[in-house]
Amino acid sequence: MTLNLEILSRAANEARGLCMDAVQASQSGHLGLPLGCAEMGAVLYGYALKHNPEKPRWIGRDYFVLSAGHGSMFLYAWLHMSGYDLPMEEIKRFRQLHSKTPGHPEFGETPGVEATTGPLGQGVGNAVGIAVAAKMAASRFNTDEHRIFDQHIICLAGDGCLQEGVSAEACAFAAHFGLDNLILIYDSNAVTLDAMAKATQSEDTGQRFKAYGFDVQDINGHDMQQFLDALDTAKERKSGRPQFIIAHTLIGKGVPEVEGTHKAHGEAGAKYVDAARKGLGLPDEHYFVSKDVRAYFAEHKKKLLADYDRWEKSYNDWRKRSPEQAKLYIKDGGDFTRDTPKGRNIHFGIREHGMCAILNGISYHGMFRASGATFLVFTDYCRASVRLAALSRLPNIYIFTHDSIGVGEDGPTHEPVETVSSVRLMPQIDVIRPADPEETAGAFVAALQRTDGPTFLALTRQVVPILNEIDAKLRREGVLRGGYIAKKEEGELNLIILSCGSELQHALAAAKQLGNGVRVVSMPCFERFERESEEYREEVLPKSCRRRVAIEAGVTKIWYQYVGIDGKVVGLHEFGLSAPGAQVMKERGIDAEHVIAAAKSLD
Repeated sequence: MTLNLEILSRAANEARGLCMDAVQASQSGHLGLPLGCAEMGAVLYGYALKHNPEKPRWIGRDYFVLSAGHGSMFLYAWLHMSGYDLPMEEIKRFRQLHSKTPGHPEFGETPGVEATTGPLGQGVGNAVGIAVAAKMAASRFNTDEHRIFDQHIICLAGDGCLQEGVSAEACAFAAHFGLDNLILIYDSNAVTLDAMAKATQSEDTGQRFKAYGFDVQDINGHDMQQFLDALDTAKERKSGRPQFIIAHTLIGKGVPEVEGTHKAHGEAGAKYVDAARKGLGLPDEHYFVSKDVRAYFAEHKKKLLADYDRWEKSYNDWRKRSPEQAKLYIKDGGDFTRDTPKGRNIHFGIREHGMCAILNGISYHGMFRASGATFLVFTDYCRASVRLAALSRLPNIYIFTHDSIGVGEDGPTHEPVETVSSVRLMPQIDVIRPADPEETAGAFVAALQRTDGPTFLALTRQVVPILNEIDAKLRREGVLRGGYIAKKEEGELNLIILSCGSELQHALAAAKQLGNGVRVVSMPCFERFERESEEYREEVLPKSCRRRVAIEAGVTKIWYQYVGIDGKVVGLHEFGLSAPGAQVMKERGIDAEHVIAAAKSLD
């Protein structure tokens, strides 16, 4: 089947019309990329991509990730024309409340959207992660008779994406590990948000990617045959290198007043839309898709469904012939390398931001659970990716260690003070800070059980005591509930001490000296505790007892939701120090003595 240039050129202009109309109607959005990349969209969705509009999450599909998520109408227009469950009514509701066409693509909100993108560069990292997962799947489950995983991950990125450091980390990783199933298309339009790209960059981007270890091609992004040829070359190469296609385009193509300038990046061209539509040969009718274009995509959809039916037949045959593989049970480990892509342990190097963007991609792929580890203070290097995982409810597990000033000798540059509390402020992520090995075991169980969002494990570096005065089963199961009574008062309750992590030991020690009426509550996970019933929370923290003290080696404000305006929090109001960890804790007042003093001050 050859490329139907006539009908796909019409489709490209009609997609431009949809984008113009939607941006004009919403009075916001971005015209530049959707108009500049329309020909490439026509080739991808009208010819080259392997996908199934009726089953968007088909595991054998090609993945298309729009890293430059501000150009979301590009994606919505092509998903609509391809026959996804994205009717014209949703195109007309672009950027409106509860529509399926939000300002930036959101995973789970729109059929056919593979990743939540918008913060530039994140989609590049996500595509690398999807490519990792696809490599793992192919290595683990393909057989000589059945290549059920034979797919490509295609990512469209712009100058802004490639200026962001996260994309550099991810691309260096992709080349090192030989992800030759990754095709990165660079929309090289020489424009960034507020200026021409030459104002901020002078590098040879193609040479940079060759240096990473990519194969590089250079094309005219408006020449559909040239783009298809480059795409086919990228798919067919067996070089063991990821592919980079530099596609030179005219941003905002079709709106003469702004095309080729940074004004095309946003909605500035919207006021010229009526004249632009006429210039493209479109009728006065807005949101117009011709019958011929509809018929072409309907016929193409039939071909896609027939390809899917053949794949499904092969897949079912594979399940019968390979029942053990079909259980999807990963028995053995080993390292993930370019030679052993079935390995499950990935060496990310010193690339925290890239790591977390790649974890998101592995989770978007959907077959494997992703976890990543680093020092907790470097959360700030990867916060944007962690935030997107929470937004997208990805079940990532973050195993972050060295969680407090207990780090000691490395000093305040490596001692988190505000970090744990700052992650707790993020919606839809569970932060668990366990106190000892038993609580840590419970934390890992909790993280694995949760599949509707990420879990952030904040673990100590220093030695902590095993809190055997608390029943082991209670410690493990208590973590699952977020908070629990670690030490119950003897007699009438007159004080509650709350803590978590390595400071729980100080709460217990203080309670022994403060008398029989003291309860100690371990609070390893605020978010899980808040999901418990009101009855359980009242049982653990009865409103009748307002004499409360909390202790944590971090900033204090977040604890006041539990101690109240009458309570006290023993914590930190300044950064740490370089000295042995125990000395730093003592110097900063994180000990039982300060808990006792705080409790007595409530009298």
